[in-house]
Amino acid sequence: MPKLDVKPTPEFKKALEIGRPPNVATLFPNSSALIVSGKVIDRAMLRKGKCMTIAVNGRSSFVVRGALRGAQRANAAIVLEIARSEGGANAYCHVNMWNLAQHVNQIVNELGLTIPVAIHADHYGIKKPEDMAGAKAEIPSLFESGVTSIAIDASHMPDDQNLLANIELRDYVPSWAGYETEVGEIKGKAGLSTPAEALFLIKGLNAHGIHPDWIALNNGTTHGLEAEGEGIQVGLTREIHEALAPYKVSGAQHGTSGNSYERLKQIAEQTRTTKANVATALQMVSWGVKVNEYGNAQLDADGKFIKESGKGLDDEIWNEMVAYADKQGWSGGNYKKLNLPFECRLLGQSREIRERMVQGVEDFVASLLTDVFHADGTAEIAYELINEAGSFDLGAKGERIEDPAEWTPEKIRERAAAMDTDKGPEGDFDD
Repeated sequence: MPKLDVKPTPEFKKALEIGRPPNVATLFPNSSALIVSGKVIDRAMLRKGKCMTIAVNGRSSFVVRGALRGAQRANAAIVLEIARSEGGANAYCHVNMWNLAQHVNQIVNELGLTIPVAIHADHYGIKKPEDMAGAKAEIPSLFESGVTSIAIDASHMPDDQNLLANIELRDYVPSWAGYETEVGEIKGKAGLSTPAEALFLIKGLNAHGIHPDWIALNNGTTHGLEAEGEGIQVGLTREIHEALAPYKVSGAQHGTSGNSYERLKQIAEQTRTTKANVATALQMVSWGVKVNEYGNAQLDADGKFIKESGKGLDDEIWNEMVAYADKQGWSGGNYKKLNLPFECRLLGQSREIRERMVQGVEDFVASLLTDVFHADGTAEIAYELINEAGSFDLGAKGERIEDPAEWTPEKIRERAAAMDTDKGPEGDFDD
């Protein structure tokens, strides 16, 4: 690998001393990894302006390592995340919500990296009221395992239940932690979010003293492969963010893989988005699957992925993976399920092949952060924010505006019933 020019500065050393949240300091007492709250990452992007960072879905140790190296090259603050569907109780990845912080801590210390990293539990899905009891036990376990940020995603449920679930679960998330909420499932061009729906959620949370760092929308994109090329609707995103401006909530862009760089630049420059999730593109790059310049996998005439010889994983193992997927009836986006059964097989490859898998991810991430997201230099801004605050806890961006008496459970249900919404088709839209 190209040698990374890593020179810890006095500002970094001071931030390391005070910037790690208590759960991280307890888990890794002798660590030099600057694992921080998601709030730090969001504020660093806002302070620089017109930029966003990559939130890497670390589906494998190769992706995690490559992303961290790429962020160091860009001198950028970064988010490493795993979604509940990817790394929860029914995981399809070896990296999961309970060991992601350990992976990050080990790699950062091994390589002597100095970038600030948030550990984000993405899409912590609440799909029905019966899910709440389990969430109240499981969410604290995530923070005990080093998570520093979470997305409570109850968008699968009606608007009133989504809001009420967020209110009820907020007490299970540390006040210092990054917090993301979601309105509208990620369904592509179906069931697009509206300003009214977003305002309903954010106003209701605000009335209860809850100030999310991020809101995720269904703004026209999809998880996995970007098949239609329509992708993110920048104008809709800007309209919703402008409506939410008094509440100082930033945007989290989901389903970034495969969208054109021009569209992603517009999201960074024209909206309040500070966090952009990338999963499928990095998985494909690490494997050596042929992708276009935006990371969207290319298919042959039979609709099969094209493995590029000499890139990514060993060709023989790739053939084993394809045969395994065929036997399971997996195709397209369902290739993601190969991560768990093949992670250890991939770790047993030669050093040369493992390195080229990591290097592909590193190059992709460094270029995205610098040339598209404009997040380069935000690592040092994050140090400044921590050192100015003198703490790991940057506090809330917003303040209470709404009257709690107008947002009781009864009035929440009445308001939701009066809204005209289109949530799109039913189905499984997990990432």
